[in-house]
Amino acid sequence: MRRDISTLIEQMTLEEKAGLCSGLNFWHTKAVERLGIPSIMVTDGPHGLRKQDGNSDHLGLLNSVPATCFPSAAGMACSWDRDLIYQVGVALGEECQAENVGVLLGPGVNLKRSPLCGRNFEYFSEDPYLTSEMATQHILGVQSQGVGTSLKHFAVNNQEHRRMSVNAVVDERTMREIYLTCFETPVKKGKPWTVMCAYNQVNGEFASQNEYLLTDILKKEWGHDGFVVSDWGAVVDRVKGLAAGLELEMPSTNGYSDRKIVQAVQNGELAEEVLNDAVGRLLDVIFRAVDNAKPNATVDLEAHHRLAMEVAQESMVLLKNEGGILPLPTERKIALIGAFAQNPRYQGGGSSHINPTKLDNVYEEMCKVAGMGDVQITYAPGYSLEHDDIDDAAVQQAMNEAAAADVAVVLAGLPDRYESEGYDRKHLRIPANQQQLIEAIAEVQPNIVVVLMNGSAIEMPWIQSVKAVLEGHLGGQALGSAIANLLFGRVNPSGKLAETFPMKLAHNPSYLNFPGEGDTVEYKEGLFVGYRYYDTKQIAPLFPFGYGLSYTTFEYTNLTVNHTALTDQDTVTVQVHVKNTGTMAGKEIIQLYVRDVESKVIRPEKELKGFVKVDLQPGEEKVVSFSLDRRAFAYYNVELKDWHVETGDFDILIGKSSRQIELEQRIHIESTVQVQRIFTRNSTFGDILRDPYGAQIAEPLLRKFREQSGLGDGLEQDAPEMMLAMMNDMPIRSLLAFAQGAFTDEMLEGLLMQLNASRVHAS
Repeated sequence: MRRDISTLIEQMTLEEKAGLCSGLNFWHTKAVERLGIPSIMVTDGPHGLRKQDGNSDHLGLLNSVPATCFPSAAGMACSWDRDLIYQVGVALGEECQAENVGVLLGPGVNLKRSPLCGRNFEYFSEDPYLTSEMATQHILGVQSQGVGTSLKHFAVNNQEHRRMSVNAVVDERTMREIYLTCFETPVKKGKPWTVMCAYNQVNGEFASQNEYLLTDILKKEWGHDGFVVSDWGAVVDRVKGLAAGLELEMPSTNGYSDRKIVQAVQNGELAEEVLNDAVGRLLDVIFRAVDNAKPNATVDLEAHHRLAMEVAQESMVLLKNEGGILPLPTERKIALIGAFAQNPRYQGGGSSHINPTKLDNVYEEMCKVAGMGDVQITYAPGYSLEHDDIDDAAVQQAMNEAAAADVAVVLAGLPDRYESEGYDRKHLRIPANQQQLIEAIAEVQPNIVVVLMNGSAIEMPWIQSVKAVLEGHLGGQALGSAIANLLFGRVNPSGKLAETFPMKLAHNPSYLNFPGEGDTVEYKEGLFVGYRYYDTKQIAPLFPFGYGLSYTTFEYTNLTVNHTALTDQDTVTVQVHVKNTGTMAGKEIIQLYVRDVESKVIRPEKELKGFVKVDLQPGEEKVVSFSLDRRAFAYYNVELKDWHVETGDFDILIGKSSRQIELEQRIHIESTVQVQRIFTRNSTFGDILRDPYGAQIAEPLLRKFREQSGLGDGLEQDAPEMMLAMMNDMPIRSLLAFAQGAFTDEMLEGLLMQLNASRVHAS
């Protein structure tokens, strides 16, 4: 239905326009009934719908309507499966339609700067490319059902400690390449109806009133045409926020903010045109939600449960499988140990906490699968989920069951109290009672399989005592059946890690600067987040980014590129053959990384720029293709205020993880971007000589300078490399000191004028 929004705005009173910019209550926008402007509902739910009826709260403490609980983003990203994430989005959109929800508040795309962040389970990855690809598909899936999304939390929100006041200090290039890239592609390609601002400050200004973020970048540069909503309670100065680009404040302020806006317009502090623009953006989304509503929509919850199981199976990562202990044979006696077997940890705490439609029990699901063969399964809890104290009797019972079995399957990980929205972890350890249990069982049983339930990376000092580790993440309501199917080989593991597991916390690049001091956290590690740091620094992690095992094997061959010499305006097509060389059908995730061989700026050793997941039968081979545009080779040039590709060589790397590169091909790219180089008195000879135009002017002068100054006498003949190195870093103002009067200040200024003449040339 077409509406003349500009006419509607003209008909609204100042008070009605101001009122539309804040919530009616906790979850609804305001209506203007006399003009036919309805109220719509927004609600939480990156991995499931959290619609609260009656009394409401933001931290998930009160019950919500039953909804499918899918694996959290930390797990889903490990599927590396765009199509599957899209299907999850479709299912979420369908459930929103059935509950009359207009906007689903998600996905969360903040980068995993530190594994300690208590909300990491709700975020996809430590890599901005993988994050942006997953988020884009999530958005497209939800919005295909006529339901909006809210991309969050914009921006640089990477910790829970003092999250409502902390100032994240980050340089522009790091912010662009690492933290904003997570939002840029989803905004441009996914086109979320709304974007949610973060609580924190970014470089000294609160995100809720940061004009550079909300207007200059989001609206003007990226072209976002929806509205910005505050995180609940994030607004500091409502008028300043509105002027900066924050259209909707949530939740309701009971008229307080409305009056502030009215007063600001009346006294000339805020232009009414700014308010009108905000109202226009709000009305566009409100009517979009209303026009796409599906009255009496129904949902096949059983189908959604099966989808949740598929996602969990695709996301879980086999980290270790010594001696091929997995899959479990169907004629063994198995001791299933750990309280998680009966009370699984399947989701995170806080505002994304879902009331599941059903919940698989790991013990029961394993018994179902085992019942199809000659398998006995016994159970012992081994530890308490309520505290970390060691229960000697429970440990002894578990040891007895393990000693009497052929294999012990131990369920371990992080209980709810260890990680949640609202606070960060202090360490990477699992509870002491779980760690002690694994070590005790290792004394009586050599065949141990550990299944993990956790929202982020953990340390594993016990890993040498076990033969297999399956990372289950927070696997959603169907995790029990997914675990059983994977352990018994009904499904082949195919997930790969979306974040690095370090050997210990001290290896993490943010270790010395997380969570900061007072209300300031400085991102001193810059670009070197996650594998970018570990790979460049050559620090061996416990498990690298992109790592994951399978019950079969894969071989990569025949890497080809369509161009080995090209310009930054060309597209590179990369192809590689992938073959299943094992005896079991399986899926493989092929990863493409790019390395800038020699750059004038600091760059990581490699960066992920493509991935494909393929399904292969035993002996089957497929050709996998990647397409790389200029952005795949670019860094953010803070002087150009744009992405820039340097002229030079780049390596295309094809790998099974960031550390296991199978094939590589070098290409050469010529930059077509024209830049103006400005030289100053402090520019070095090396700076000038590396510039083609500058070298033409400076080389004759440099020869004359060496002759007259006597600088480097003896070196030029005996050690020319030393002479070159000495001159390379000398600023050109040194001519005045060493030329013995043959070069004056006036001559230096003339040289600079000549070097900086209106000469534009390729970099």
